Amino acid sequence: MAVQTRPATSGMSKRQRAKIGRGVQYAVLLAVVVVAALLADWGRLQDQLFNLEVARALFPTVLTTALLNTVLYTASGFALGLGLALVLALMRMSSVAPYRWISGAYIEFFRGLPALLVFLSVGIGIPTAFNNVSFNRNVTVMIALGIVGSAYMAETIRAGIKAVPNGQLEAARSLGMSHGRATVTVVIPQAFRIILPPLTNELILLTKDSSLTFVLGATLAQQELTQFGRAAMTTYPGMTPILVVGLCYLVITIPLSVLQQRLERRFGPDGR
Repeated sequence: MAVQTRPATSGMSKRQRAKIGRGVQYAVLLAVVVVAALLADWGRLQDQLFNLEVARALFPTVLTTALLNTVLYTASGFALGLGLALVLALMRMSSVAPYRWISGAYIEFFRGLPALLVFLSVGIGIPTAFNNVSFNRNVTVMIALGIVGSAYMAETIRAGIKAVPNGQLEAARSLGMSHGRATVTVVIPQAFRIILPPLTNELILLTKDSSLTFVLGATLAQQELTQFGRAAMTTYPGMTPILVVGLCYLVITIPLSVLQQRLERRFGPDGR
């Protein structure tokens, strides 16, 4: 007759093991922080990275010129990109095959290129290829950022339009609206409620892509944050200008991230 034996147990519940696991993780994190604090040269860090005299010298120019230019470049590029993206998304969904081919080729081409090459192509390539074509620098930046953003936003908009139930379009058509009018007045507004969070994320990405304007050159009045930081490092010692510039970027991106999270809660699957 076989004798049944109870399996050996550790004597701890699942909750106790999880508590011990968390304690080990906290201990490891604390050890890493302590070791880093002991090994760091705080005097050199303060001199090179947290030099308050250098930081004071950067103000208010970093706000009134560099930060303002970054916001203007990003906003203009996002506005142009959003308009292009809407057209591309509708073309991608068109029943006319050449429209689908053109929009598909545009999206895949510019999504596959580094943003730096787009800036070089717009700022240097177009004036070289077409002698009579020259853009104002601000327009060049707007076009480059618009092209980069539109290739990504087009797919986001297309996904949002497809997420709107077909019944909405059918109901509008039953009221006598044409397909185009129903799409513009009924489908697209509902789609934008769905895609607002990812569009906000795209705005954050364009804010960082605006740093690529350095390849176009700039006067002091035209510099955005990254250009300003690079130029300041040639005048002031250490990395304090980069720290100040990084904090200025966070002034833009953190509120946008908070806005994105709120939009996700309001218009996401759980909020609708």
